[in-house]
Amino acid sequence: MTDTTTLAVAARAVGATKIYGAGDTEVRALDAIDVSFEQGRFTAIMGPSGSGKSTLMHCMAGLDTVTGGQVFIGDTDLSTLSERDLTLLRRDHVGFVFQAFNLVPTLNAIENITLPMDLAGADGDPAWIDEVVDTTGLGDRVKHRPNELSGGQQQRVAVARALAGKPQIIFADEPTGNVDSNTGAEILDFMGRAVTEMGQTIVMVTHDAAVAARADRVVFLVDGKIVDELADPTPEGIRDRMNRLGT
Repeated sequence: MTDTTTLAVAARAVGATKIYGAGDTEVRALDAIDVSFEQGRFTAIMGPSGSGKSTLMHCMAGLDTVTGGQVFIGDTDLSTLSERDLTLLRRDHVGFVFQAFNLVPTLNAIENITLPMDLAGADGDPAWIDEVVDTTGLGDRVKHRPNELSGGQQQRVAVARALAGKPQIIFADEPTGNVDSNTGAEILDFMGRAVTEMGQTIVMVTHDAAVAARADRVVFLVDGKIVDELADPTPEGIRDRMNRLGT
């Protein structure tokens, strides 16, 4: 019996191409990529340096524009939006987690978490925000400023900020890159719970097979092209696949 159940798509690229430079200096960072990220799933993007991982994520998130093709958040084609509408879409429907945390040093943890909503003049959902704070284990640290928090706590604040507005999709760029392995494991545990318990959609760029194995699916990029993907990954399976791809 065939399972006809399909998940809704949170974001997708259709023939997405990104070219830098021209002529002899032309670099094709993305080469006609087709990819979909389904709602309620955790996807990792892997590949060697210069493969286009971060470029793909930035284009998918509306932080950069494609040279050709289309990128959609839900049913919205980002190329049809004005700069203002694109800014509003990013604010209201997309969450970001960066390796460098990007917290405001003069604000405490809870103020950093609610900052996007405060800037939008939105109240947010207090019960959801409380759940996010509780799930991240920041309950007793919400009044502390970033310089009073460990690196792991700062990254948890960054993840909580991304989740607080209930975005359609969260993009995470090496979210465990600046923390120790134990703290990284805690952050990945929380991100996994955000997917399984909160129904969140997360797309994460990483170079670490053990980190990628926490995802439901791994997409492999080489030279701006998706060359393979792996469902239900294990660290060993990922390393084997990358070795076979010569990455």
